[in-house]
Amino acid sequence: MVYSYSSTIIYYFNFYFFLVRITKVTTKIGDKGQTNLGDGSFVSKSSYRVCAFGSLDNLNSFLGWVSVVSSSRLQDKLKKIQQDLFNIGGELSLPNKDLNLIKMNRLEWLESEINHINKKLPPLKEFILPNGSELCTRIHIARTECRNAERDLVRLSENEEIPSLHNKYLNRLSDYLFVLARSIQLKSNEKEIHWNHKKIK
Repeated sequence: MVYSYSSTIIYYFNFYFFLVRITKVTTKIGDKGQTNLGDGSFVSKSSYRVCAFGSLDNLNSFLGWVSVVSSSRLQDKLKKIQQDLFNIGGELSLPNKDLNLIKMNRLEWLESEINHINKKLPPLKEFILPNGSELCTRIHIARTECRNAERDLVRLSENEEIPSLHNKYLNRLSDYLFVLARSIQLKSNEKEIHWNHKKIK
């Protein structure tokens, strides 16, 4: 991507604006239910865009919660995903700016991981209950938070223009977390519990 001189100035102004906000945590700007985006514009904290920020933040925190009981190898992968979520949030904070912080190769990496894990899993013939080991259950919780974030991004995309890659990434991430939870469960030698759709007596 090629920036003009003026767009470069805007980019660095916005970056400086972010640093100021991080340095000064208590600004009192949001006391009346408003917050400002990276471009300096003010929006309601209940806006679709800000709700999407919140959902991404929730998801990122749950991934950190998963990470603390994970192997070092999985921790490294989760940290990269957390960085991706911050990059998506960074792009959302600057409407109508093509920052290209999250790239297609990250989506392709997720798809590769899904295929690699799924090849080693038995065919899924029924819905499974989201439980198992502590790590497995935490991954399932993160997966449901990912779906929440995806819904908020879809809602935002139906009202404002955002990069299509954002929705694709969240959709793929929930798939990744699902197969990852199944893989962890099987490695712990615990059987998956299938949904019993018959009436329980």
